[in-house]
Amino acid sequence: MPIQAIIFDAYGTLFDVYSIGALAERLFPGKGAAVAELWRDKQIEYTRLRTLSNTYKPFWEVTQDALVFTCRKLGLELTLDAQTQIMGQYARLQAFPENLAVLQALRAKGLKLAILSNGNPEMLDAVVQAAGMGHLFTQVLSVHSVKKFKTAPEAYQLGPDTLGVPAKDSLFVSSNCWDVCGAAWFGYRTFWVNRSNAPLEELGIQPNAQGQTLDALAQFVT
Repeated sequence: MPIQAIIFDAYGTLFDVYSIGALAERLFPGKGAAVAELWRDKQIEYTRLRTLSNTYKPFWEVTQDALVFTCRKLGLELTLDAQTQIMGQYARLQAFPENLAVLQALRAKGLKLAILSNGNPEMLDAVVQAAGMGHLFTQVLSVHSVKKFKTAPEAYQLGPDTLGVPAKDSLFVSSNCWDVCGAAWFGYRTFWVNRSNAPLEELGIQPNAQGQTLDALAQFVT
């Protein structure tokens, strides 16, 4: 069956979570890259722990908690002003440069486009609107409605339930290989945006296709 819908992860896939490193470097000279990397790792770790333990908190709060831990771990003083600046920047993360043109081309093909993200609705609305992408998506879906983060099946179920397209007829797109694996286990066709040329996770999953940018996705769908 042809692909009827494309569902995108947001953070790391459409929006560059590591672009915040430049601000972190100004606030914490010599430590910007380390802050960005550890912050992202701890953020994802907290989503998994909270889902496994049924102790959900909105992604914005999880992200703040991960930032506080990161600065403590690296021995950095996180002032209220610095925290406000960094979290404010997170709400306006840069989109990857090719994204807007690719999304416009996919939408022109008549495909349903959606976002399915761990981000809570307020976070997603802010970053999507800041990137000028709001008109391109049929739905912007947040796991906040089921209070379980990916890779919980309840999170992935939001796609079929909302778009009315079975998972097997939808393409799930993520830059996070663990997310691709979770989506494939659920039943989606998958595309891995492997921006860093990372190795495939040893989880018994092969994505249907992969490439380093969304340009490769456009070629695959064509």
